[in-house]
Amino acid sequence: MELNILLNEDAERGMAQSGLTTSRAGLLWEVFHHGPTTQRALSEALKVTSRNITGLVDGLVATGFVTREAHPTDRRATLVTLTEHGKAIGLTMFQQQQEFAATLFGDFAEGELDTLVAGLDKILTRLRGLAQAQPD
Repeated sequence: MELNILLNEDAERGMAQSGLTTSRAGLLWEVFHHGPTTQRALSEALKVTSRNITGLVDGLVATGFVTREAHPTDRRATLVTLTEHGKAIGLTMFQQQQEFAATLFGDFAEGELDTLVAGLDKILTRLRGLAQAQPD
C-alpha cells in the first residue's frame, strides 16, 4: 500500500506542475503514444464512458493541450490531436518517467532487475485477469 501511495503522490505532483489532473494526463499520454485518436477509441482504451471522454477532451481543448480534427476517412468521427503544447508536455512526461525509472532502478544489478521485472510481469498478468473477471 505504501508503494502505491508514494507512486501516486509523485505522479500527482508531476501532473499538477503541468496543469493536468490524473484523468486528463492519462488521456494526453494515450494520444502522445498512439497519435491522433477518436474519442471512441480513447473511451475504450481508458475504460471510461463516452460522456467522460467528452468532458476530458473539452477540458484539454480549453487549456490548449489538444484539438478536435476532422477524421480523414470517417466524416462521423473526430480525432483528438495533440497541439504543440500537448506534444511538449507529453515529451516532458515521457522524459520524467525515464528519469524516475533510472533513479529507482539505475543501481540494480542486471540479474536483480530481471528478477524484479519477471515478478512484476506475473503480478500484472494476475491483476489483468482479475480485472477482466470483474463485472463492469
